[in-house]
Parts: sequence; structure tokens; C-alpha cells
Amino acid sequence: MTPDKSIIGVVGPCASGKSTLVDALRSKNYHVRHIAQEHSYVSDMWKQLSNPDFLIYLDVSFEISIRRTGTSWKREIFEKQVARLEHARNHSDLFIQTDELNPQQVLNIVLDSLQ
Repeated sequence: MTPDKSIIGVVGPCASGKSTLVDALRSKNYHVRHIAQEHSYVSDMWKQLSNPDFLIYLDVSFEISIRRTGTSWKREIFEKQVARLEHARNHSDLFIQTDELNPQQVLNIVLDSLQ
């Protein structure tokens, strides 16, 4: 997939790296939608809002999300986000666990997958 009219959707829990990846892909002229579904109870919101041609799910552990954001939110809130994202996770074209990756590594995995 080259930068064109194809739509790439990016979903995942808070602090998984969605905004950073979206910005990086946009800088390379990809048409990307940041789908903030983790706050919605609509299981297929990702599809209703953008119906992307390629769906990327970025995952992060609770512990790393806390470290990245500096917040003290409860595990229960994080687990609710993960549950809300189950439909998107199950339908994603690319799943990336971002805990041990820096933003450039995540971008490289995505670019390789889009080739």
C-alpha cells in the first residue's frame, strides 16, 4: 500500500503510540485516521467512523501505559479500554505490541507491512 487514497486506521489503548504513529504516517503522505475508540462502548466504531482499508492495532501493557503517561489511573479503567477495543483488535490487519519498541521501530514495522 503506497500513500494514496487508501485509508489507514489506527486504534489501541491510551499511551500505545497512536498519535505518534498517525503523525509519522501523515508526514509520509499516508491518509490516516486516529480512531479514539477506547472511550466508546460502540464495538465497531472504528468501522462506522472510517471503515479503513487497513486497520492497525497498537497494544500496550497497563504498566507501560502508566509509565508513558505519568498518570495513576486504575487498572480497571485500562481493562475497560481493552475490552472496548476487542472488536477492532480481532479485525485488525496489523497488531503491534509497543511496550519494548520506540516510535521509529513501530513506524518501520508499519511501513514494512504496507509494502
